[in-house]
Amino acid sequence: MLNPQTLKFLVSLKKNNNKEWFDKNRPTYETARKDFQTFVDTLIPELARFDKAVAGLEGKKCLFRINRDVRFSKNKSPYKTNFGAIINPGGKKSNLPGYYIHIEPGAAFIAGGVWMPEADKLNAIRQEIDYNLPEFQKIVNDKNFKKHFGKLSQEDKLVNPPKGYDKENPALELLKLKSFIAYKDLDSKVLTSKTFLKQCVETFKAMYALNLFLRRAMD
Repeated sequence: MLNPQTLKFLVSLKKNNNKEWFDKNRPTYETARKDFQTFVDTLIPELARFDKAVAGLEGKKCLFRINRDVRFSKNKSPYKTNFGAIINPGGKKSNLPGYYIHIEPGAAFIAGGVWMPEADKLNAIRQEIDYNLPEFQKIVNDKNFKKHFGKLSQEDKLVNPPKGYDKENPALELLKLKSFIAYKDLDSKVLTSKTFLKQCVETFKAMYALNLFLRRAMD
């Protein structure tokens, strides 16, 4: 579980998102980040029990920077108000499907799969689904998958069929997706509970088959 002080820091950061405050509270930030990193280090070997592709990863190489890239954003706040980590084969610089955890009071979630893959990878995924629709339907209609995620994220879904596919294709609604993400919101109370690690592992395990399918398609 996470230390309540870690969440308290993020709440304070949201209210004081400026460099002067952050520099003054850097020791508190470092302690909070270390707490999150320790959790990720504990989580990785648990995931490796069923997904050997993530074995050996280090938490510090999975965490995202807290500094925001404000160059092309109207929001000039210098810092993210969350801690995030991606656990996937090759670490955070890899584009392979994996497991993401987002810690933010009131907006925490865990997710997995692949977000907005490049055109060639997206085409490969669509082709794999088209060729193996029953297999993919079995994954996303699995009782455990639906229990945790309901269905795949519909974010940025196309209105019309993608190029090369007609309206009669039985996989059409899946082929319209531009990302293949399984997503689950987390109650903030869970983050500091003794069952947090177990809940994360159970949820991530429910998306393992999805990640395997997507990795195969992108290989």
